[in-house]
Amino acid sequence: MFKTRLLSGILLVILALITVISGGKILFATLFIISMIGLYELYRVFEIQNKGIGICGFLFAAGYYALLYAKPLLPDTTDWFMMLFMAFLICLMAVLVFSFPQYRTEQVLAAFFGVFYVAVMLSYIYQTRMLAGGVFLVWLVFICAWGCDTCAYCVGMLIGKHKMAPKLSPKKSVEGGIGGIAGAALIAVLYALAINHWGKAGVNILSFAVIGAVGGAISQVGDLAASAIKRNHDIKDYGKLIPGHGGILDRFDSVIFTAPIIFYLTVLL
Repeated sequence: MFKTRLLSGILLVILALITVISGGKILFATLFIISMIGLYELYRVFEIQNKGIGICGFLFAAGYYALLYAKPLLPDTTDWFMMLFMAFLICLMAVLVFSFPQYRTEQVLAAFFGVFYVAVMLSYIYQTRMLAGGVFLVWLVFICAWGCDTCAYCVGMLIGKHKMAPKLSPKKSVEGGIGGIAGAALIAVLYALAINHWGKAGVNILSFAVIGAVGGAISQVGDLAASAIKRNHDIKDYGKLIPGHGGILDRFDSVIFTAPIIFYLTVLL
């Protein structure tokens, strides 16, 4: 099991390196595919993956990515995105009304929530990569998410005593959580020093420390949020796509929350 998990992890890192460094269409297409798979995994939890409201979700997720890709060509995209999501909500309500009582209210809410939670939030990896200096900034998403997770695990194993969320994730500790935040901040600082020295990036080290700490804290919320959904529906993993890791949502649960936070923090700081 450990060997399988390790090999899968190495392949994921290689895939991340190839797609993120390439950027542009390759990264965009990869994220679109990942988002659609993740959306399918979430919809399967609510048993709507092959039903009308689920199909609506897939179509509007694709519409969102099409609009995102066309964003540079449009003068003002805010109204376009608002219209897209209003149309999505109206479409879901229409399906609910005209097929009543086929769907439960929580299934309709899950269909709407899923597009925003998976497709929109994951797309911020691409949006961060497209920023000025994005070739350096985008790696903060993974540093905060996976770096925090690793540091939290190590610190928790060594000195963890106080449970963070005993009913939801008994193995996670407050000490581990703090260690994860500190670890993510430290890794971000080391990363800033490295890209300033070898990449002549000229980034602010203090800003990277703040981004690392905040991103690390948010990543833990994302991890626990994904676990909460699984616990509510008595499932262990969202899928089996990645051997040893589960599904897309099992591996990218913290990244989903971290990506938009990193985008806006880098813009602000």
